[in-house]
Amino acid sequence: MKRSVLALLTAFTLVALAAPARSEEVVDLGGGFFGGGKALLNKPAGKARAGLVLLTGGDGNIGIGSDGSVARSGNWIVRTRAAYLRSSIASITLDAGADPARAVELMRGIAPRVIVVAMSRGALKVAGTLAQRPDGIVFTSAILDQARSAIGDPSRLPPTLLVHHRWDTCRLTLPESTVAFQEWAGNRARTVWIEGGSSTGDPCQARAYHGFIGRESAVVAAIVGFAGSLR
Repeated sequence: MKRSVLALLTAFTLVALAAPARSEEVVDLGGGFFGGGKALLNKPAGKARAGLVLLTGGDGNIGIGSDGSVARSGNWIVRTRAAYLRSSIASITLDAGADPARAVELMRGIAPRVIVVAMSRGALKVAGTLAQRPDGIVFTSAILDQARSAIGDPSRLPPTLLVHHRWDTCRLTLPESTVAFQEWAGNRARTVWIEGGSSTGDPCQARAYHGFIGRESAVVAAIVGFAGSLR
């Protein structure tokens, strides 16, 4: 019985995260090593009500090919990139070398509100987008101590969402850093805590609590809700 319930829940999660049929567009957002500045753009069939600029963790190298293939798709932010289409939200997923500031500018022509979503080490790129005045920032499993130093002053932040797993044991993204960032940002930020899921291997990699394994749909829902709250 337990196996049947688990199988049913797994199937439900896969359906919830599955993207509707779409044509993903490869765009170039500047030169660079690895991916050469490529990004993957997903747009809903109708008018987009928001646009997300998705910044992955690590070195940012996910290996986007000219045909739209992705060599390294284990990161949750890459695996769920098209899940937002069901909520009429566009997204652009950046490879290493792609310019996040240019991505914000591109999304301005697609959606009325633009939100930068940064995973782990991708948080260190957020400060470089603030001159483009994104409408919101989402930090997920983020390296917040260094991000805070790069931002400098909380007054520079637009409305900000912190999404963090309570059991994250990566030494660079311990839950305490989220609490400290929330106190620093004050009413400019709010925090959503994630629990549950599974964790294996390196605590700083995609298969650990750090990568929200089994809780991807909760993270997507938090980001969709935040996008809907912006005016």
